[in-house]
Amino acid sequence: MKNDFRARNHPAWWAFLLHRLSGLALSLFLPFHFWALGQAFQGEARLDKLLVWTEQPLVKFAELGVILLLAAHLTGGLRLLALEFLPWRGWQKTLLAWAAGAALAAGLAFALAL
Repeated sequence: MKNDFRARNHPAWWAFLLHRLSGLALSLFLPFHFWALGQAFQGEARLDKLLVWTEQPLVKFAELGVILLLAAHLTGGLRLLALEFLPWRGWQKTLLAWAAGAALAAGLAFALAL
């Protein structure tokens, strides 16, 4: 039991969990994204109404969350590619830290651009 806890407290396990949860959250977001894109087919007035609605602060905050999820999922995927194609070395803990930092930097850059 103690070994299970140590395995789950390892940075690689947290990176795995973040990658899986971000992918799940993005898959839940995708139908809403397709619905919003579909509003363009309903006419210009309907799309304009949706675009006005997206200017609300809560929607802007949610956009930041989607950008953070995308960045986290991207960097997690790059980490997995590195694990698959590069030899396993001690530097990979540093790679995990850089991946998390890159995800955070992308989200903050988006937030500051708002």
